[in-house]
Amino acid sequence: MMERYLLRYFLAVIDQGNFSKAAASCNVSQPTLSVGIAKLENTVGQPLFRRTNRRVELTESGARLAPLARRIETEFAQAEREVSEGSLPSTLRIGILTTTPIAWVDAFISKMTVEGDGERVELIDGRERDLLERLSRGRIDVALSIVRDNNNRFAQEAWLEEGYVLALARSHRLAGRSTIAAEELIGETMIARRQCEILVETSRFFTARGVRPFFPARTTDEARALAYVRSGLGITVVPQCYDDPDIAKAQLEGFSPVRQIGLIYAPHTDPLQMRVRPALRHLAASITPEATRSL
Repeated sequence: MMERYLLRYFLAVIDQGNFSKAAASCNVSQPTLSVGIAKLENTVGQPLFRRTNRRVELTESGARLAPLARRIETEFAQAEREVSEGSLPSTLRIGILTTTPIAWVDAFISKMTVEGDGERVELIDGRERDLLERLSRGRIDVALSIVRDNNNRFAQEAWLEEGYVLALARSHRLAGRSTIAAEELIGETMIARRQCEILVETSRFFTARGVRPFFPARTTDEARALAYVRSGLGITVVPQCYDDPDIAKAQLEGFSPVRQIGLIYAPHTDPLQMRVRPALRHLAASITPEATRSL
């Protein structure tokens, strides 16, 4: 008999990429998770993973079990929600990417407060990978996150595309410039936005140009990162959509990564039905007119 917690362990290893991270996501020790995976393999009579020192890969049996396990977990989660909510109004659970500007969230909440049509929403912050995991497990219904062309697991739609810019205090010596060369930043202090989805790419860009800054602050809090920039503690790279009257923005010469922001739908939802939800219309209107027209 396949017990649900064993399937959750199995899916966690797939989503996290290794046993230690999977155990942490399931709030169990690694030995406990390993014993659970072994028990599941004994149940199906086949090994589910190929284990090496560097990575974990699915066997053919594991690959066959994966979509079935996701379907079972999604349906189980849906049943739990329906039983627990009973006669209460349906709650739309929306994942919000941590690098989403707080101004978007503020505008969305204001619209929901005034024109929400009585719809109840639950907002869950998370990094891109965290939100994808929650979507796959049916823990959230939709995510406002990064839309990638190589995503073949979820239905999605892009709302806007933007690049990244350098953020500086208005008092900074380079404030007011429209473009800045990386070499001009040698000797500058920088704020590390630890949750940034292009953190590695940004680091490589500066290192390749001889820029090895001192980091007086490292944070996963976007508001705090911007506060550090405003105060003149350091500069940082942010998405183009970040606006603050006390922060100047400039293009970095030769730095051209972009991101697409939009909605990603959980497998248990119908995107066509989701699009008519008042909350998603208000969310789109809080971001860009183009997003509103796409719904």
